[in-house]
Amino acid sequence: MGAILGVILLDETVVSVALPTIRDDLNLSPLDAHWVVNIYLLVLACFAGAAGRLGDILGVRVLLSAGLLIFGVSSALGGFADSGLALLIARAVQGIGAALIFPLSLVVLIQSFDENERGLALGLYGGIGTVFLSMGPLVGGVLTEYLSWRWIFWVNPPIVLAVAAIAWTFWRDPPHLPELGFDWKGLLLLVPGLAALVFAIMEGPDRGWNQPEVLVASLAGLAALGLFVRVERGRTTPLIAVSLFSNPGFAAANMILFTAQFGKIALFVFGASYFQTKLGYAPLAAGAALLPIAFPQVFVAPVAGKVADKFGTRRPSLTGTALGTCAIGLVTLGMHLGITALIYLGYVLWGCCVPFLFVPPRRAIMSAVPQELHGQASGISMTFQLLGGTVGMALGSSVYAITSSYTWVFCFVAVFAACVLAYSFASLTEAKTPDRATK
Repeated sequence: MGAILGVILLDETVVSVALPTIRDDLNLSPLDAHWVVNIYLLVLACFAGAAGRLGDILGVRVLLSAGLLIFGVSSALGGFADSGLALLIARAVQGIGAALIFPLSLVVLIQSFDENERGLALGLYGGIGTVFLSMGPLVGGVLTEYLSWRWIFWVNPPIVLAVAAIAWTFWRDPPHLPELGFDWKGLLLLVPGLAALVFAIMEGPDRGWNQPEVLVASLAGLAALGLFVRVERGRTTPLIAVSLFSNPGFAAANMILFTAQFGKIALFVFGASYFQTKLGYAPLAAGAALLPIAFPQVFVAPVAGKVADKFGTRRPSLTGTALGTCAIGLVTLGMHLGITALIYLGYVLWGCCVPFLFVPPRRAIMSAVPQELHGQASGISMTFQLLGGTVGMALGSSVYAITSSYTWVFCFVAVFAACVLAYSFASLTEAKTPDRATK
């Protein structure tokens, strides 16, 4: 499961270094190029919660296999894309496959370990995933510079086939809950609501905030998401159990995941672009410049899991959030002063703290619900994490479009992270597994 998580996360960042080449090859505008990254993140965020719920109802193995098939085929087609539209469609379909794989792979992991070993398991799982994600820019740089950007998509199908064979050979589903039903109404509100809002955030600076299509998208997105929350509160089998957010620890842990993904996308996408456009690095050199983020995680991720098992989730989560905020602050200062060493120092610090931004909060989330709702909780946590990426990408693109400054992009991220740190300090509590499901 760690390998397939790695492929999913690799696809979040492997494209970042290749974007300038893809833009030139397919004649895309800078904003269209950003959509190559964000349409994948947006679709992934929209459907991750639905996949978690469907896993509770239908079982994990069938849905996981379907996700692997969709992801593998769309990856191959993305490599053959001959236009920006074809690539965007392939990336969107990739997002659907990834949405089925991402939360369900976490369910497989959680249900394969005892409660007192889950922190270590999550640490190892997260360590594998974050290393793949951190290696994405380097892999993208190597393939783009020495082969073709198309190979960043063609490397996925063989890995997908291997994971599918392992899943069908060894995994057997525990009893699931087909009587729960599926909340199609919630899904039909969530997907267009998020899509419209992200479209407005990304396109507003380019098209103009007062343009009819941007205003309509903003209002429609907010209205759909507001109605979604209202509908979910009144359902006994919601797509996303909004009532779970009445638990302060559950809510704060999800916000930390949101912020961690926000910072991660900023570092990999805008950081890679900064090295290429401002410092003149080639794709391979820009990818290599992000390696200081990757190496510390190999050693820190297992430690983060053990610390969460021993000391709980509050202190490790708050420590990780505080250090992550400082790391983004160092990157901001380095860009402002033109001191590359400070940027690298921020990258190293981020690499050291990022496992604490994911492992303890995710452990708190999964411990807050009973086993029969692990799919639901996994889907919610993945949705919030991925929303951090897609909303962060949209906001970062808007800030850059308005200011033409990478410094301001990272300053915005740092301020946001500081606000979440304050909220989490006041709200984060130790979650304990309840005796029965929350309806």
